[in-house]
Amino acid sequence: MNAFDSLPEPGGGLLGLSQRMPPSNMQAEQALLGALLANNKAYERVSEFLAPEHFADPIHGRIFQAISRRIEAGQLADVVTLRAEFEHSGLLDEVGGPAYLAQLLTAMVGIINAGEYGRVVFDCHLRRQLIDLGEVVVNRAFGAEPELDGKAQLEAAEQELFNLAKDGGTEGGFVSFERALTDAVELAERAFSTPGGVSGLSTGLRDVDSKLGGLHPSDLVIIAGRPGMGKTGLVVKVAWGASKAILREALEKEPGAVPRGGVAVFSLEMSADQLATRVLAEASRVSGDRIRRGDISQKDFDRFVEVSRELATLPLFIDDTPAITLSALRTRCRRLMRTKGLNLVIVDYLQLMRPSAGSRPENRVQEISQITQGLKAIAKELSVPVIALSQLSRAVEQREDKRPQLADLRESGSIEQDADVVMFIYRDEYYLQQRQPKEMAFDNGEKFSEAMEKWQRDMEQAHNKAELIVAKQRHGPTGTIRLFFEGEFIRFGDLDVVHEGDSY
Repeated sequence: MNAFDSLPEPGGGLLGLSQRMPPSNMQAEQALLGALLANNKAYERVSEFLAPEHFADPIHGRIFQAISRRIEAGQLADVVTLRAEFEHSGLLDEVGGPAYLAQLLTAMVGIINAGEYGRVVFDCHLRRQLIDLGEVVVNRAFGAEPELDGKAQLEAAEQELFNLAKDGGTEGGFVSFERALTDAVELAERAFSTPGGVSGLSTGLRDVDSKLGGLHPSDLVIIAGRPGMGKTGLVVKVAWGASKAILREALEKEPGAVPRGGVAVFSLEMSADQLATRVLAEASRVSGDRIRRGDISQKDFDRFVEVSRELATLPLFIDDTPAITLSALRTRCRRLMRTKGLNLVIVDYLQLMRPSAGSRPENRVQEISQITQGLKAIAKELSVPVIALSQLSRAVEQREDKRPQLADLRESGSIEQDADVVMFIYRDEYYLQQRQPKEMAFDNGEKFSEAMEKWQRDMEQAHNKAELIVAKQRHGPTGTIRLFFEGEFIRFGDLDVVHEGDSY
C-alpha cells in the first residue's frame, strides 16, 4: 500500500470553477511534521528543498521553521521542546496549543515516508505559485501595467516562469566522483585525439585554440576592447571558424549530412546583412567598403558569388534585434537548440542588451550585473560556450601604455566575476597612427627626422599585428596571443612569418 493511498488529492477534491481552492494537502503537511517530531533524522530527507513558506497553512510553516531551527542548531525538536519554545515566545496559542502539537504525532503515517510527504507539500506550493503567476499575467493583459506592451508582457511572463523553474526545481545534488572522473577522462581523450590538443569547439585561430583548448561548454567568455580595435571582426572570425568546424565534423561522420548544431550570433549593433558582408569580405578577400560601394571588378564579383555559395552551407544563424532583452535571447537560444542544435552563442555587444522585462535594476551597474549573470546561466543551462563583447572605459586612453587591464571593464566588476575567460584586443598600430610626428612640434628639422624615422620603424614593427591579452582564464594560464590583423578586410588570422600560407 502506498503511503498516500489514504491522503486526499491535492486541491481538496472537485469544486466548481468559481469555488476552486488553491492546491494544498493538509494531511501531508501534518504527516510530515509528525514524522519530523517523532524522529529528527527524517529532516535530512526534506531539508534540501523544503522551506517554511512552502506550507499552505502558515501555522504548519511556523512549526516547521521552529523544527528546522532547533535541528540545525544541534538541538532536539519534539513536542516537549517545541511547546517550551512557543510558550517562551508567547506563540503557543497561535500554533494551536499543546493539544495540536500532540495531534501532529498521531497524524504521522511513517517516518520512512517523510521525503514523499515533503515532495507533495512542495508540489502544491509550486502549483500555487503558478496560479499566482497566471493571475499576474491575466491582470497585465487587462492593463494592470500599461507601460508594458504585449511583447514585453510575454517576455516578463517567460522570465517569471524561468525564475520559478530555476528556484523551484529540486534537481541537482551530488555527482559521484566516479562519474566526474569519467567525464574528465572523456574530455582528456578528446583533447588527446584532436590535432593541437583542442578539447573544445575550435575558434578557427590556431594560437587561441592552443591557449584556451578551444571553447568549452558552460563557459562565459568576455572579449573587450576600445572602439576601433576590431572586436566585431574577431568574433566574426570565431563564428566563421566554429561553424566551419561544426560542418566539417558532421561531414566526416556522414558525407552530405546537415550538421546538428550551429553558431548563434546576436548582433545588436550591426544588421544581419552588414555582418554577412563582413564574413564575405574576409572569405573572398574583397574589401567590405568596396563591396558596399560596388567598386569591384567582374573577377572580384565572381569570387564574391562563389564564396557566398560556400558560406551558405555553414550552420551560422544571425539575430540582429536591437536592444534585445535577456529573456528574449534565452528563448531564441532554447528554440534554436531544440530545432537546429546549438554549439556557440555570440553577443555583440554586452552594453547594448537590456535586462529581462519586468526587472527594474536601480542603476546601470546592477543592470550589467543582471545581464552577465543571465548569460552565464544560459551557458550553463544549454551547456554551450557564450562569447560576449564588451566596451572598455576611457581610463585606457589616459595611460601611456594603452594595453587594457581587468580594472578597465566598463560599468561593472561583475563582468570579471561572472566570466570564465576575459580577453582584451589591443593593436599598437591604431595608437601609433595617432602619434605621427608633426614638424611644427620640433625645434629643428634634424630632431623631426629622427622622430619620424623612429615612428616609421615602430609602425613597420606594429603593422598587421594585434594582441589578444588573456587577462583571466579560470581553467588555464593567462598571457598574450599575437595575431595577424589585416585592416582592409578587418580580418584576424594566425601570425606566421609567411602569411601566404594562412588559408581561410
